[in-house]
Amino acid sequence: MLIKNPAGNYAFLKGISPYSAGAVAEKGYAIEHVRLHGLPPLRRGFEVVEGYLKSIGRPKTALCGIELRSPRPFSFRGFSDFNTGYIEILKSWDLLQDGLNPVARTNVAPELNSPAEPSLFGFSYTVSASAGRPTFVVAGAGELPEGSLDPHDVVRRGETSKEALIEKARFVMELMDSRLKGLVTDWSHVTATNIYTVHDFSSWLVTEVLSRTHSAHLQGVTWHFSRPPIVSIEYEMDLRGCLKEVVI
Repeated sequence: MLIKNPAGNYAFLKGISPYSAGAVAEKGYAIEHVRLHGLPPLRRGFEVVEGYLKSIGRPKTALCGIELRSPRPFSFRGFSDFNTGYIEILKSWDLLQDGLNPVARTNVAPELNSPAEPSLFGFSYTVSASAGRPTFVVAGAGELPEGSLDPHDVVRRGETSKEALIEKARFVMELMDSRLKGLVTDWSHVTATNIYTVHDFSSWLVTEVLSRTHSAHLQGVTWHFSRPPIVSIEYEMDLRGCLKEVVI
């Protein structure tokens, strides 16, 4: 169910406390995306976001998506501890709505040249504009059921065979399909498809991903050689349908 966030000019899909499952711009607004050339530490990164939003005349509440990079995957307990501090930052920005977190998020750990501490990679926000199509952010999801942070729920936990990875990928694609439907959009409006894994998926990319993305595959697929944020999760995806992409 979409929940309206008037202060940010978007609606969001309820997720769990660290993040929403996705966000879609309301009528008369559109979502843009910024990727940072460097990786500032988390709190410094939020200062960059604040400065950028101020420079384009948008309030902090326009923030609807965050992408983070971490030194290494967390344990489930470590992930929970990290989220406590992260949520405090969102609270200090007065972003929570009736206790719910409206901001979608992806948080992965680069396998090579990872940052020394959790850092900001990119962010999405709303602007006053008419895109002529839905613009949205779908939060990152690995092979865990929607809303679960229980290690026992990981699909084919501890397995990395080709068959296991295909089953994980199919599960994640179903989550992507479900979130797109929840945002009242579809693959035809996707402008960025990201895959996060350290495992080779080239032999089944066409059958398990491209063939299910309809025309979105014409926009390309980006492989980030990174691990999902929690130990034992092996494959993650996120999506965007944006009006504009900027690098700063």
